[in-house]
Amino acid sequence: MIKLGKGTYQQLKEKFRIKSPWDLIIIFALNILITIPVFIIAHQNLITLDWAHHIDRILLFLLILFIFQVILRAMRRITLISVILYLIILVIGTLFGDYTFQTVFEDYRSMIYTMNDDPYPQDIIISKLLPFPNKSKIIDAVEYQNPKVRDFAIMAINKHFKHVKGYNEDWTLIQSFAIFKEINSRWNYVSDPKGHDYIAKATESLKYLSGDCDDHSVLMAACIKAIGGTTRLIHTKGHIYPELYIGTKKDLERINYAIKKELFPTESKGKKIHYHIDERGKIWLNLDYTAKYPGGPFMHEEILGALTLD
Repeated sequence: MIKLGKGTYQQLKEKFRIKSPWDLIIIFALNILITIPVFIIAHQNLITLDWAHHIDRILLFLLILFIFQVILRAMRRITLISVILYLIILVIGTLFGDYTFQTVFEDYRSMIYTMNDDPYPQDIIISKLLPFPNKSKIIDAVEYQNPKVRDFAIMAINKHFKHVKGYNEDWTLIQSFAIFKEINSRWNYVSDPKGHDYIAKATESLKYLSGDCDDHSVLMAACIKAIGGTTRLIHTKGHIYPELYIGTKKDLERINYAIKKELFPTESKGKKIHYHIDERGKIWLNLDYTAKYPGGPFMHEEILGALTLD
């Protein structure tokens, strides 16, 4: 047996870059966490070869895993320092704040679950990375599963447009317009405390139907989401407002007719429908608190951020 001196072993370790087992474990675990969402994006966007036993997708996963493993090991020092700092932040957040290990786990699990059901999973990651004021507080405030929110939404649906006929394929949109009518006809704008950005939960705003633009947006999004609709919040300079997902240009034509001829004929008479087209060519209709009908005029045009509430 050949024995190596301490100096010789250190030289060999440096020459062949031998890593400690813990370094390799940490890097590989981080690699797995990165590879899974990237694989979902690749899987949804690349052509399926339909090989037996999904061999093509297995090879795709292994290829992505290998690429990130090479990158993370090449950046070993930076990777390990970043992981250690992140763990310290999580420990501090767990002991003294609201950002805990459980929060990170739930956010990651929710993201992966949502990406699996989305045809454009990369948009979910992009939406999480884009700047949006008070994003986490707003998401928490959209209490669409709260019974009080759903009860209010059902009340509005039974009160408005209940007997409208001929829009079976757009019925969720018609019901969303009923919610819009109930909220916007009763909404009272009240400013936040001076120097503070107060985010009211949806159930809180239900009590008096009052608040500022972000409170209105939260309530509108929660109620529409509670009945199966899809909304997003738009952040502009000093303002936030909700938009309702419509679909394609053809869908918009039907909705435009419904708004102008049957649902809001007086409010929309002689006026245009305002909407945005996203990067996928899909249409979103303005539901701002200043609007008297769905698709009313924009208060601010320039979009600084968008938060989709799937």
